[in-house]
Amino acid sequence: MSVDAELTRPLTLLRLSPDGQASPIERAVAVECPVAIEVDGFGYAVMMMTPERLEDFAIGFLLTERLIDAPRDILAIEPFAAEAGWIVRVTLAEHLRGRMRDRVRHRTSDTSCGLCGLSGLEQIARPVTKRPPAPRVPTATLFAALDDIRAHQPLNARTGAIHAAVACDATGQVLAAAEDVGRHNALDKLVGRLAVEPDRQADFILVTSRISYEMVDKALVAGVGLLIGISAPTSLAIDHARAHGLTLIALARADAMLVAHDPHRLFD
Repeated sequence: MSVDAELTRPLTLLRLSPDGQASPIERAVAVECPVAIEVDGFGYAVMMMTPERLEDFAIGFLLTERLIDAPRDILAIEPFAAEAGWIVRVTLAEHLRGRMRDRVRHRTSDTSCGLCGLSGLEQIARPVTKRPPAPRVPTATLFAALDDIRAHQPLNARTGAIHAAVACDATGQVLAAAEDVGRHNALDKLVGRLAVEPDRQADFILVTSRISYEMVDKALVAGVGLLIGISAPTSLAIDHARAHGLTLIALARADAMLVAHDPHRLFD
């Protein structure tokens, strides 16, 4: 089921110039609102995000939270508007409800990630079931995908405030793309879309953000072999990529990219 939501709002801003002149300017501002995730009747998380493609987000979020193993584990997804934002009600298959009872907690995160609110540091090390495949992507394809990403950011083109996550095959063809005010949310939407279309096997994911531990973890859940970010990686992100064999490229620019981890020696 799809939902219709306001994604931008018009706003009059004051433009200041170096010569001291001030003039009004009309801009589209990205909508950010709370989206509550309810699983089997329990309030699981509240995410500050773009209220678009909430079904994809719910699937990707529950996959990366390890509450489900595949989209078929979800019996129903029901997004609906509430007075203060949006609510997404999810019903899980009976055999997975023990996981939910083990993980129930109320959590609020500000444009944030799946780690916020975990009750102990030991919960960060969640299982990764399999190693990703070796990437088979020519260097030129990576630069071409970076050059093409703006074409898949229509909401950001209107607002300048939106992150994107794009999945491509080995030729650079875009298989799926997602946008959100939160980089983690955009990637969860992408993971959800790839999960419900398993015939679309992505070879790499490109994100318009820094690469944190959580971004690496979500890419591993998606089963891709290569993650590229336009900003820098954190130390924990590199450690996580090394531990599980994910090829990692950071600070992607039109003139250069930095290989942070290359377990298959693709770029030697």
